[in-house]
Amino acid sequence: MLGIVVSRADSASVHIGERILEAADWTATEDDSRPDADGGGTVHRLPDAELRTFEEWHLHLDDAEAAFTDPDLLVFASRHAGETGPLLTAHHTGNFGRAEHGGADRSFARAAPNAHERVLAAFREYAPEGYDVGMECTHHGPTGVETPSLFVELGSDEAQWTDPAGARAVARAVLDLRGTAPDRERTLVGFGGGHYAPRFERVVRETDWAVGHLGADWSLADLGPAKAHADVVDAVFERSGATRALVEGDHPHLVDVVTDLGYDLVSETWARETTGVPLDLVARLEREVATVEEGLRFGERTAEGAALETVALPEALLAEANGIDREGVLAAVRDRTAAVTTEENGTRLAERVVVPAGEREAVVEVLVGTLREKYDEVRRDGGAVVAREVAFDPALAREAGVPEGPAFGRLAEGRSVEVDGETVAPAAVSRERERRFPFPAASDGRQTNGER
Repeated sequence: MLGIVVSRADSASVHIGERILEAADWTATEDDSRPDADGGGTVHRLPDAELRTFEEWHLHLDDAEAAFTDPDLLVFASRHAGETGPLLTAHHTGNFGRAEHGGADRSFARAAPNAHERVLAAFREYAPEGYDVGMECTHHGPTGVETPSLFVELGSDEAQWTDPAGARAVARAVLDLRGTAPDRERTLVGFGGGHYAPRFERVVRETDWAVGHLGADWSLADLGPAKAHADVVDAVFERSGATRALVEGDHPHLVDVVTDLGYDLVSETWARETTGVPLDLVARLEREVATVEEGLRFGERTAEGAALETVALPEALLAEANGIDREGVLAAVRDRTAAVTTEENGTRLAERVVVPAGEREAVVEVLVGTLREKYDEVRRDGGAVVAREVAFDPALAREAGVPEGPAFGRLAEGRSVEVDGETVAPAAVSRERERRFPFPAASDGRQTNGER
């Protein structure tokens, strides 16, 4: 059940609450078991949601969940204040340092990373023209909330707090959270960067990873020496339901603490490259083949149940194909594999690829096909691929008296040139060349990794 918290102390919260009530067929009941100021009095209910109103500011409502009937997720409808223009934003709550705005020192409410990602997606869908969508770092209270929770906010000043369109957008996003699981297996903790977090927002928007608690640079400064507060760092992971962290900027002491605690550090590239890939496969291939940081990239054949094997591609044939069309080769091979190794920041295919068992030939055929873009004839000959071409030969051109320069270029393009009144045709300065690319048998260089 979704619990919605509205604060009478916050005019924007009241406004959002009104729009939420307008958007569904709520049933109003009276709850005399608790004071009106503490979420009692008039309560609005749907089969899967409950809206209660409190007198106090949200950031001091550590026990708000007690008013609700077994909530799975708690959403605080709130205003956002700042010099950020029209903005719809969402964040988790907690304090890395002293609690100056609600909650307890160095304490965190339980995050709701999956709901956070969903509400940001809803903001992007419903935001009125002129509004930006963003996420903020973890800041202010409450921190004692045990139900997964988050703040959803309308900002950034009075003009937006009273804007029906903005409030309606927030209301729709909140109601979309009904039935949404608060947690997600693929959750990262974030450290570093500014209060507003475009890099982490990009990760949430463009990958299948959610972000739990997020400590901006100023939050880490409030935390103090990470080694002295390892328990707080540990709590960030525990309250987010995460085992991996993405760190922006240079925080070596924090990195040491995270590592000592046994959590993994990942990059944005890692989050992007592992999107949609089973995590058990990611772990196995990073252990057996290469890490993403070392150049492992996943292909389109990761969701199949077939056994996989790591095979080596013919070195000379691969080099020639890469020289002809590296982008095309990499894309075509990724279409046919579970994973590939790469060089040059993931832009050039390297020798080892991971294919469904027995399908090495399909990858080799990509390389052979690429050679056909350059050569006049490409054929298999026993243990080699033979490529033949008739190409411009500079030595023959010099012998024919052609001066180096633009004339060489025209001949290489298949156009005739005039030299001292004589026509030199391309065929006269071309020579047939043949190259052989060794093609080891399929078993060469193969490593069988067994069933997935």
